[in-house]
Amino acid sequence: MSENRNRAWRRAKNRNKGGSQNAVKDVGYKPEKNWKLMYIRSEKLKRALSLGIPYPVKTLNQMLDEEMPIDINTNEKLNLLFVCSRNQWRSPTAEKVWSKHPKLNVRSAGTSPRARKTITPKDVQWADIIFVMEKKHKNRVVAEFTRMVDHKPIHVLDIPDEYKYMDDELIELVNLSVASILGLSE
Repeated sequence: MSENRNRAWRRAKNRNKGGSQNAVKDVGYKPEKNWKLMYIRSEKLKRALSLGIPYPVKTLNQMLDEEMPIDINTNEKLNLLFVCSRNQWRSPTAEKVWSKHPKLNVRSAGTSPRARKTITPKDVQWADIIFVMEKKHKNRVVAEFTRMVDHKPIHVLDIPDEYKYMDDELIELVNLSVASILGLSE
């Protein structure tokens, strides 16, 4: 019987000791729920399936992307922000290449304090889509502007820092990767 009694029961019993008229009765006390199991994702999914409730298996960003895909066919220009480390070679090249497109407004910035143009909150607020050259740039942008980028798409282009400004290979990489994400041609 004592195995069914948990910490809450013992506390209630101790509070009522000392001649109190309302003593705790040992009648059908219900043990507390195991709250750890209530918040495990797999347990939530099982519970939702048993109740017939659709459980969101996708993240908020995934759901938003499905509901509102990038639509370039509107009359508004889309604002793109290209980010690299020092805003010296890769992001200025991407800015130069895509600035000629009639449906796009383009800026570039760097994450380093020594960048030619360091990324600012105004840049992040202005941008509809942010393109970063490497994963570390995405991590820095998210760390510095967490709330501002919560619902902004950030795409990692995976372009290493081994190209000079307006290098032919760099231009080709930027064209292919950005065009495939936006569904555009340069």
